[in-house]
Amino acid sequence: MPTTPFTPGSPGKIIAVHINYPSRAAQRGRTPSFPSYFLKPATSVAASGGSIERPLGTELLAFEGEIALIIGETLRRATPEQGWAAVSGVTAANDFGVYDLRQADKGSNLRSKGGDGFTPLGPGVIAAAEIDPAALRIRTWVNGELAQDDTTDDLLFPFGQLVADLSQLLTLEPGDIILTGTPAGASVVAPGDTVEVEVDAPTAPGAPSTGRLITNVVEGTVPLPPFSAPPQVDDVQLAEAWGSTEAVAPTPAGFDLTEALKAKINSVSTATLSVQLRKRGLDNVSIDGLSSTRPATRLVGRARTLRYIPLREDLFAGHGGGYNAQKRVVDSLQPGDVLVMEARGELGSGTVGDILALRAQVLGAAGIITDGGVRDLAIVAGLDIPTYYGGAHPAVLGRRHVPWDIDLTIACGGAAVQPGDVIVGDADGLLVIPPDLVDEVVDAAIEQEREESFIAERIGAGERIEGLFPLNAEWKVRYSEWKSRQR
Repeated sequence: MPTTPFTPGSPGKIIAVHINYPSRAAQRGRTPSFPSYFLKPATSVAASGGSIERPLGTELLAFEGEIALIIGETLRRATPEQGWAAVSGVTAANDFGVYDLRQADKGSNLRSKGGDGFTPLGPGVIAAAEIDPAALRIRTWVNGELAQDDTTDDLLFPFGQLVADLSQLLTLEPGDIILTGTPAGASVVAPGDTVEVEVDAPTAPGAPSTGRLITNVVEGTVPLPPFSAPPQVDDVQLAEAWGSTEAVAPTPAGFDLTEALKAKINSVSTATLSVQLRKRGLDNVSIDGLSSTRPATRLVGRARTLRYIPLREDLFAGHGGGYNAQKRVVDSLQPGDVLVMEARGELGSGTVGDILALRAQVLGAAGIITDGGVRDLAIVAGLDIPTYYGGAHPAVLGRRHVPWDIDLTIACGGAAVQPGDVIVGDADGLLVIPPDLVDEVVDAAIEQEREESFIAERIGAGERIEGLFPLNAEWKVRYSEWKSRQR
């Protein structure tokens, strides 16, 4: 059963359903008794293969793979059976939204979901008359990895009911589009990502498919003007954009920086950890050139990141004041987090001061790292939280910086740092350890220091360095015997 190509036009109405999949309802923690809707403008329609701009200065662009119903006839006050019969075809859709812009809309979603290109549709259309509406499948991929996979067999509101419900008060017309909700798995994407959505009917004759609806995410280049409501992010928007509170700034699968693991990390020096990282080909994982307010305090935690861009006055007007990215990331810190800031090594202003450092300490953050300046250094140095910094400066950040991105890969002190990396610091310096290498590196470091303890013991007893450091075959045997006696 072949599909026909979807031709982007200008539908009279695009109507979207808020929650319709049980998996999404469970994720959001609420199950509606009746469907609710919002409108998207016809100018938001885009074809497969195009690009969507994440508006400059925003960070929470989220995808939502959906099944779109195409209305084929004029309909008013229909029954659910008549509602499905009025659907001419189904296609894939992506209901993009910028959660940073939701607050000013007061629930209308106009700016957050109505932007140009925010409703990609296509590329093919499956004829509705030849499929069972309860036997469709919706899947979404981000950069080739499956993010959403669900079916229509247990929808809260079947397709026929949605069409009939809307027709009670609205006249539905040929070409109108109804977006039928998204399953669990919708989340945030960033410039450089590619999102693909496919709808198919795997049990129907010929297993028809819409093909993959492809959208490439790019960064916008034009900031919102001062007369527009600026982006705002709070805990609710973060959780809803990412899908859940637990998904915000997600940690690598299968990795948990437990107290037991922290204790193991703290049992070895940064110097030893550096050796083990280098043995594994990682020779550029030290954050260099910084001083510490607490050099005697060991720092171990998970990285959260903040990037500053160079000051440009028009950009600072929209992004530098109010509840900006710097304040948002500090307010979102959790116990054990290490805030790592990219300030380009610019020391001509502060990037953090006493108030924000105190807030980080109260929230239980493990440390603060910036390759820029610190204000109120004497007060910051008096706090318990260790702060690593490039220098002191009395000026506010607006002299040199605009706070810009949160929880992206950054550069700090010559090292690349990703959200979730393990940060270890002491008087010797700072290391960045990829989460998937932590257990291996720490275990090897513990063994290295045990071996070095044996070598130091033998050197103290008068043995020559030759053959002992590093151990030759003879000394390795003696080391094994010594180690067995230590247990």
